Amino acid sequence: MLRFRHSLLLLLSLTACSSWQRVGHDTTPTPEETLTSLFDMPAVYRGMGRLAAGSPLPFVGTMVVAAGPGDSVKAILGLSIENRALSFRKEGSGFLAQYRVEMYLESPDAPPIRFARDQDIRVAEFAETMRADESVLFQQLFHLKSGAYRVTVSVRDPLSGRQAQAEANFVAPDFQAASFSAPILAYQVTGRRSRDQDLAVVLSPRGTVSYGGDTLLALVEGYNFSTPTAIPFQIVDDLDSVITRDTLRFTGAREVESQVIRIVPDNQPLGELRIRVGKDSAVRQTSALVSFSGAWILTNYSDMVDLLRYFGHEDQIKQLKKAPADERPRLWQEFYKNTDPVPATPENEALEQYFGRMAIANQRFTDEEVPGWRTDRGMVFITLGDPEEIYNASSTPQGRIIRWTYTQLRLEVVFEDTANVSRFRLTSDSRSAYNRVLSRVRRAES
Repeated sequence: MLRFRHSLLLLLSLTACSSWQRVGHDTTPTPEETLTSLFDMPAVYRGMGRLAAGSPLPFVGTMVVAAGPGDSVKAILGLSIENRALSFRKEGSGFLAQYRVEMYLESPDAPPIRFARDQDIRVAEFAETMRADESVLFQQLFHLKSGAYRVTVSVRDPLSGRQAQAEANFVAPDFQAASFSAPILAYQVTGRRSRDQDLAVVLSPRGTVSYGGDTLLALVEGYNFSTPTAIPFQIVDDLDSVITRDTLRFTGAREVESQVIRIVPDNQPLGELRIRVGKDSAVRQTSALVSFSGAWILTNYSDMVDLLRYFGHEDQIKQLKKAPADERPRLWQEFYKNTDPVPATPENEALEQYFGRMAIANQRFTDEEVPGWRTDRGMVFITLGDPEEIYNASSTPQGRIIRWTYTQLRLEVVFEDTANVSRFRLTSDSRSAYNRVLSRVRRAES
């Protein structure tokens, strides 16, 4: 088991050895599309060719391949799991969780491969058990024959019995002389000199780069070049607009040579990116994702700011809205830092709670004409959480009425559907009372 701590959040660009410029158009998803990505991360990652599973035990995985000795192939399964997906129990002065990974590899050209590993996760503080970032990294090396494979991976939490499974296809190519690997996304890379050596990498299974995050590396290996060789590469967006193009240069001096394309915090674009190496029929590619966070998939600046409408900190959010493109990274970093209630942890717990409640509101309040987070009930729930008491009067002379009581906050609010059209609005008195209590809560939190 590998654990890899990295911080979140910075606006990005992609560079290799030289500078680049944006080419083509800008793609702007609707707020509803943004919410779909935000709350259905497995679907996004599956669309990028990853192994991805959702509830009850979410994980994201990838299979990477490189040349082995002779005509063999070295493959690594990499998995990304969040601490909060696992069940921790107190052990000594810290906390312990366990998980089990099982994998089945099948191919029409080779015997099936099965394996299982049990892993322990130990953390010192309770706050660590609730981490929502890519806090657990798992890797397993295999030696394969070239060919097409179907991989099935399951992750199980033995303490709770929760389990999830994901499947995907991949190809282990025949790495002949003067060939190269597809880009391998990683946090750490040590180049190797021969096919006999194992890959020394810490994979990034999600392949996601975020505002304030670490530089993401894309390793490309070249094999048995007999002369100096230049291999072109491009980085394109999801509509095939070229973002950057450059060249990887192999000297031909060793059996294996490593080149690294760096995805670094700098400037836009956001969204899915494809790193393509080679040309014509010899192209090998890998998808990466540029997001505002590794914990939630947000890839549009304007929509991200719009989603924060209930978060408070109005002055800073106004600054974010008005910020020119070159000021956005700095202002977002300041906003993220200033609103983080627990700076010692890598995530911003206030934002995690906010977007978590937004997801619940979108699922819970589906009986109105607008998305759940845009309803009055969604607004109150996102900002104050669940009420202690709920009274639902389905029919009264005034129409349909729902009353929420927040006992500890000494607040009662009433939502009315006066026209019986399934649109519940706060009454004017309730809106005034809600605003007073919300101001008091935010002053206490600041």
